[in-house]
Amino acid sequence: MNTTNPLLAAGAATADDRLTDPWDASLALGATGLLAVFNAAGMITAADVHVATSVGRLGNEADETVLLAVALAVRGLRQGSVCIDLGEQIRIDPTLPWPDLVDWYETVQASVLTTGNGPLRWDLDLLYLDRYWRQEVQVCFDLLDRATRPPPTVDAARLAAALDRHFPDRSEQRQAAEVAARRWTTVLGGGPGTGKTTTIARLLAVLIDQPGPAPRVALAAPTGKAAARMQEAVQEVQSRFAPTERDRLGTVTASTLHRLLGSRPGSGFGTRFAHDRHNRLPYDIVVVDETSMVSLTLMARLLEALRPETRLVLVGDPDQLASVEAGAVLADLVAGLTQREQRTPAPAAGQVGSGVVMLTRIHRFGGGIAELAHAVRDGDADEALDILLSELDDVSFIDPDAGDDLDDVRTDVTTSAAALRDAAADGDAPAALDALDRHRVLCAHRTGPYGVEDWSRRIERWLAESRSATHQAEWYLGRPVLVTANDYLLGLYNGDTGVVVAGSGPDGPTGDLRVAFRRQGTVVTFAPSRLSGLQTVHAMTVHRSQGSQFDHVTLVLPEPDSPLLTREMLYTALTRARGHVRLLGTEESFREAIARRAARASGLRERLAAGR
Repeated sequence: MNTTNPLLAAGAATADDRLTDPWDASLALGATGLLAVFNAAGMITAADVHVATSVGRLGNEADETVLLAVALAVRGLRQGSVCIDLGEQIRIDPTLPWPDLVDWYETVQASVLTTGNGPLRWDLDLLYLDRYWRQEVQVCFDLLDRATRPPPTVDAARLAAALDRHFPDRSEQRQAAEVAARRWTTVLGGGPGTGKTTTIARLLAVLIDQPGPAPRVALAAPTGKAAARMQEAVQEVQSRFAPTERDRLGTVTASTLHRLLGSRPGSGFGTRFAHDRHNRLPYDIVVVDETSMVSLTLMARLLEALRPETRLVLVGDPDQLASVEAGAVLADLVAGLTQREQRTPAPAAGQVGSGVVMLTRIHRFGGGIAELAHAVRDGDADEALDILLSELDDVSFIDPDAGDDLDDVRTDVTTSAAALRDAAADGDAPAALDALDRHRVLCAHRTGPYGVEDWSRRIERWLAESRSATHQAEWYLGRPVLVTANDYLLGLYNGDTGVVVAGSGPDGPTGDLRVAFRRQGTVVTFAPSRLSGLQTVHAMTVHRSQGSQFDHVTLVLPEPDSPLLTREMLYTALTRARGHVRLLGTEESFREAIARRAARASGLRERLAAGR
């Protein structure tokens, strides 16, 4: 029997360099040298190693320090960064055998992979994969080109009258509308409850009041759920306009950005579209909501598809979680454009500042939730912890390590489930959907002891013990469901939530089952057989909860060393709650979340600030 360690046979330097399990899927068995050491330490994955070795082989690059840089660049991309700073990589774990930084810089810059038309780019002392460098440069160029073009022509008297009509007070919202009228690009930022969507609707009313043909308007968002919510909110505000303004604006509809651009299946993972620099979008005004969720790639595709004379309004909260793909575009735009204005304080004639307007006044909620969210956003851990432990009516804290029990969480879960079940049995879909949003458990992770899967099992057990839910079949009354794939035919989108209710007719419940969802202010129901891509939702990730609101939120904090435990995650979760937020975890995890920013390396804000 051959007992030779296959890791050594595959070329690892020594047995001590690698983990002892030869079947560990995280290990690249053929890795040698630095790649093997950093892979064994968990700094890079097997996939990172394979990409780096393949790139090196194709580019005739054998220097292990260069290949390590390639693997780290791929790792950074997986974690949401569009580039890496080699010096920052060393600070992640200084105990590893890193190359000398000065020599490493010189070797990587001189590599055949970086010079000429290689797959790497060295710029701003940052290392990029070529594709993402090109996208970042393009986004910067397109935005700066729009900023330096002659501003839109406006009728000043009609603009002032429209602003007085829709924004009678001298508010930040009024400022945003005026900026949108006088600039080609506007960035409208603000946290939940600051009136961003209301501002969008009134801003459009101001823009369509200008002389000439009624402008063609497109509303878009990165997800179908966000687009549907945006359309509903804008139409609700629009319904209060004067009849002439409603008629001029027409019926505004929203779509996903992919649908707006004309997604082409099979075109490189959805990164190429029917509309591009050679086939521009036909709209005069494009408004994008939830821009914090837009990746660098998608922003590049949008900007190249816009006509130069199209007004672009980017709306979102720069402090929320960024896109699941690479880039933190909204945060970069807010910081970069603001810094650029500070460096060049005199705006071009007829333009208004940097084009960035931040809404700060909260209209939706206040009290402890708002105070806690502000302290977290500002990175003030001491103030945030004082608020959390102050026994406020709308903020609470449970620390299981300190002996706190989960009775309050269990009560909220079972009470809302009982109300959900009763309403569902009565065929009262609106009441059932209200009960569905009464309480939600949010987790940073999908799996593990602090993740959605574990908490869903726990909640199922609680419900069975309390008899708040009893079922043997897949479809049962009161089952809360989550849509996991867009269905444009039915108008259901990834992230939508619904509930199984009893069918109802003129004489009451009919005995059949229906699945109810909210859409554009009304309730729609479907037969279960018409639906696919659904899962039961007792808990959800914070990332998936973006754009949603719940009466009560319980946030499960993971252990302090979790890479998902960040300030942005915590802030996003806190601001999902309308009436009460409960944090479940340790003080150490809470402080660590506030201290740790979601580090996404990018050169975009520096490029925008420098104007290059």
